[in-house]
Amino acid sequence: MTESPAHPALWPAPLASGAVDATVTVPGSKSVTNRGLVLAALSSEPGWLRRPLRSRDTLLMAEALRTLGVGIEETASSSSADSAGEAWRVIPAGLHGPATVDVGNAGTVMRFLPPVAALADGPIRFDGDPRSYERPLGGVIEALRTLGARIDDDNRGALPMTVFGSGGLDGGPVEIDASSSSQFVSALLLSAPRFNQGVEVRHVGAALPSMPHIRMTVDMLRSVGAQVDTPEAGGEPNVWRVTPGALLGRDLVVEPDLSNAQPFLAAALVTGGRVTIPDWPAHTTQPGDALREIFTTMGGSCELTEQGLTFTGSGRIHGIDVDLSEVGELTPGIAAVAALADSPSTLRGVAHLRLHETDRLAALTKELNELGGDVTETADGLHIRPRPLHGGTFHTYEDHRLATAAAVIGLAVEGVTVENVATTAKTLPDFPAMWTDMLDPAAVPARRA
Repeated sequence: MTESPAHPALWPAPLASGAVDATVTVPGSKSVTNRGLVLAALSSEPGWLRRPLRSRDTLLMAEALRTLGVGIEETASSSSADSAGEAWRVIPAGLHGPATVDVGNAGTVMRFLPPVAALADGPIRFDGDPRSYERPLGGVIEALRTLGARIDDDNRGALPMTVFGSGGLDGGPVEIDASSSSQFVSALLLSAPRFNQGVEVRHVGAALPSMPHIRMTVDMLRSVGAQVDTPEAGGEPNVWRVTPGALLGRDLVVEPDLSNAQPFLAAALVTGGRVTIPDWPAHTTQPGDALREIFTTMGGSCELTEQGLTFTGSGRIHGIDVDLSEVGELTPGIAAVAALADSPSTLRGVAHLRLHETDRLAALTKELNELGGDVTETADGLHIRPRPLHGGTFHTYEDHRLATAAAVIGLAVEGVTVENVATTAKTLPDFPAMWTDMLDPAAVPARRA
């Protein structure tokens, strides 16, 4: 396909001319930032978020909370490329409407904030990008109704909708099928300390995906003083209980986003090079920490020191058979690496990815195959048989993880162009600049397809 400079949405993915050797500072975790914002907004005293991620999803969350009356003051650096010295001071206030919340296409905003809105005084309307209307939300809506909230969604079980806040919520026991998104559980737990009776969330349905994100929610709740009983602590399977009580303001330093480190670690694997990610935590609930084991199995090695994580590629990429049910967001990047491997791969346990920013399984299959790949969708994942790939346009469907996966392919395949690479701003601002900085001088100008 021929492209023209008149199409600014097409980005020529740089082709690596040799092994990368770089240190890449990854911005803060979106998951931690947005959970931290919600908890700080519901606390009984002001708190701080240090090194927060500034991206579309987190700025949507911050602005939504401001519309409900929460004070969020930004200090220090205002550059998305330098958040090391940045801090946000969150000042809780009486939540109120009327207000309109723009969720964009952020799952955390569309799911975490309806319970918050139920605690406000007045109507809160939720709207967003067209794709947000298609993403699962019915479980949260029905659970909130069970807990005492009044919601008008025209019986769609989806956006747009209005939550009629009454200044509080009864809470209590509720059953929910969260098999399509673990965010359903996290949404109820985060606001539960402010419910009159707290909450008892009982998951009913197929296996829960992305359990590390629920563990992250629980750990962050406990860090601000909430009492949470979990299945891991000897409780009932698939049952979480939160006791009502005041939340404490705290000073939270946001960890680097380990899932956003994935394309840079993949670059070391694909080029047989070395990449260091500073400040990689020794202990974390982030799903991205699984990359250490997964990418080592696929042909690399890693060392975790006080300086961070250094990952080194061996020059060979091996296929993998792996269950990604707990770390589904890593699937696009793993699929990209697997397409360049020396043996087939099977990625399992990720049927829920069909309901993410786009249908990620269908999109990965189509785009990799159009570059010459041999990818087959399975009931719950992908089977990837490596074949020589060729250049072409990789469509991203406004999905940030498809864009970064395409950049990984472009390291080894000449002539790959990425449609709408700017969609990476959802969670990883300045990705194109970070990518080229990592590659310099191990990059050559990409030829146009």
